[in-house]
Amino acid sequence: MKAISNELKSHIEQEVTCLCSCWRIDRKDGVSLYLTDLDRDLEIEGNLYRSSEGYNRDVLKGNNGTSTDEMEISGVLSSEWISEKDLQSGKYDHAEVYFFLVNWSAPSMGILPLRRGWIGEVSWRDNQFMAELRGLTHVLKREQSRFYMAECDADFCDVKCGLEKAEFQWLDEVVEVSGQGDLILKDFAETDVNLLGGLITFTSGANVSRSMEISNWDQMTKTAKMFLAFPEPIEVGDQVKLTAGCDKSFATCRDTYNNQINFRGFPDIPGTDRLLGGR
Repeated sequence: MKAISNELKSHIEQEVTCLCSCWRIDRKDGVSLYLTDLDRDLEIEGNLYRSSEGYNRDVLKGNNGTSTDEMEISGVLSSEWISEKDLQSGKYDHAEVYFFLVNWSAPSMGILPLRRGWIGEVSWRDNQFMAELRGLTHVLKREQSRFYMAECDADFCDVKCGLEKAEFQWLDEVVEVSGQGDLILKDFAETDVNLLGGLITFTSGANVSRSMEISNWDQMTKTAKMFLAFPEPIEVGDQVKLTAGCDKSFATCRDTYNNQINFRGFPDIPGTDRLLGGR
């Protein structure tokens, strides 16, 4: 049961109401966004909720069981409050969202909370974005057990891996950027280190603090190709931090990192060829 003030309860019970919907989006970087579908800005509890064409509520449904609550947010990327660049750069990934109703003619009556959740998958097409809002019951759908597979299920240098990430990181500088967004580095000279599958994290420039996985590494030319392009332009002289990669195989864990004691895969699991062989 949702607790609301007696004044708001009485207002809702009237034949004609002055209700509008409001969103508060709390991003992981500490930035909060306040939006309303009212035709003017509205101040609620000291926060200014912006009237914006940047979103509209499309589908809202709930369940009284353990099925995942779902809500779909759609909006226009031309909004000054929600930009395509911020969506593409992941600023709204896993942001916490609060959705509620309020009497716009008397916000002091309090709010009627409707939904709380987290932004899941975000997509955009033809200047329109669509975002999935995952409800509180979504956490019950998460996979909690380990997978039975040949590769290691730990992330490189996480708690399960046990290695110290600082021992496999190097600082460098971008000296050239190709048309496809490939980066040519300046000083990296570790010939026995494979950056394939590793990370490049910018420590300066427009992409500071952003990381991308390396899809291809050429040691001879010191050229790194990313799986995805960085959202902001890359300039010559930008400083980067390189993190070594791991293909999660037992051979790499043993021969490259001498960490086989922490390997979390099952390297002797029969492959598809063995299963189809019949013996």
